[in-house]
Amino acid sequence: MTIETIFALSSGFGRAGIAVLRLSGPAVRTVLLGMIGRVPEPRRATLARFKDPASGEVLDQGLALFFPGPASETGEDCAEFHCHGGPAIVAAMLRAFAGFAATRLAEPGEFVRRAFENGKLDLTEVEGLADLVEAETQAQRRQALRQMQGELSRKADAWRNDLLAASALIEAEIDFGDEADVSSLARQQILEIIGALIAQLRDVLAAGSAGERLREGLTIVIAGPPNAGKSTLLNALARRDVAIVSAIPGTTRDAIEVHLDLSGLPLTLIDTAGLRDSEDPIETIGIARTRAKAAAADLILWLSEVGAPEAPVGFEEGAKVWPIFTKTDVGQRLPDASGAAIHDGVAISAATGENMELLLARLTEFAKKATGGGEGALITRERHRCAMIAALAALERAHDAHLGAPELLAEDLRGAIRALESLIGKIDVEEILGEIFSRFCIGK
Repeated sequence: MTIETIFALSSGFGRAGIAVLRLSGPAVRTVLLGMIGRVPEPRRATLARFKDPASGEVLDQGLALFFPGPASETGEDCAEFHCHGGPAIVAAMLRAFAGFAATRLAEPGEFVRRAFENGKLDLTEVEGLADLVEAETQAQRRQALRQMQGELSRKADAWRNDLLAASALIEAEIDFGDEADVSSLARQQILEIIGALIAQLRDVLAAGSAGERLREGLTIVIAGPPNAGKSTLLNALARRDVAIVSAIPGTTRDAIEVHLDLSGLPLTLIDTAGLRDSEDPIETIGIARTRAKAAAADLILWLSEVGAPEAPVGFEEGAKVWPIFTKTDVGQRLPDASGAAIHDGVAISAATGENMELLLARLTEFAKKATGGGEGALITRERHRCAMIAALAALERAHDAHLGAPELLAEDLRGAIRALESLIGKIDVEEILGEIFSRFCIGK
């Protein structure tokens, strides 16, 4: 089967000072010869005129680079053309690439997929690269960079190598089972390896979902009765007018989302419709959506006026709810008879800024605790968690049955190895490749 050479614009679309166009595949040298008349020295930027090989017309002047495989990002011959970023120039360059035989526009993520298939990246590194492209905060960037640089891969490889050593020991016992000293020594060494790996996997899993929550971002819902100051608080936290503020009850009908960077941690803040009994069909839909958003939130800020505090009601058991009391600027204070749960809250004025710094500090502390402070999480996706749980289950079976038949112990060890290999993409990953690579842009 002929391997096609793919090409794409890798920089952003639209007008720019410079546009970067990439190619990968066996026809790269042909394209370079056809468009600049030579193949540049590997990995050295070369000033050249870019010509349309069909007409000989000069399309632009810029830099051309050549990266011969396998020492390239994809493992194939690669090239980059750095041209001026006008839309007409980019379009002309892409048309010229398409004029060569066996070339075509790349599909989303196809450059990275070729890097994976040629062994330049493993699956967790690919996921880290995807997260790095999508990172919106510094904590997300740091976590994605650690993943892309192979932090999880190295750990999984070390675990796998230990299990391969244990597997070799059990195979030796199977082959030389009639020698009691060999059998006893092998079992003891296997048990030590399994015990150490079980402890490490349990520690990683016990860290919870901090890495996943950092990658996806935390969700905080602002809820409460109508006119409690929800939209005012949203605008104050966002530091811009996002939601309409009005004294008329029921102004907010639909959920309004704002993405915030809270000390480097990603946060989605959602303003919702006021909760009350209503006969207005549109407001009723908004109230239903409020309850749905609250059910999926990491934290609910329950707002009510400081002079007439209301306890939060109607949320699922176990929901994390903070009472927030608003409008302290109008001279009101919490009634003396308020319950203990009421006094656990924060009284604020979004209009004057009273206690807003305190609220922000508490939100920051909550976000740091929920995401592990953005440091050190190995698990960043549910797929990672499932693979580790499968490996742990196999190892626990092996540990519990370490005095049993060696063939059964060997099978449990193989099961743990298969789980770790699926984590880094060495086996059984075809069904998830399409989903992962499709998330990349065309030029990646």
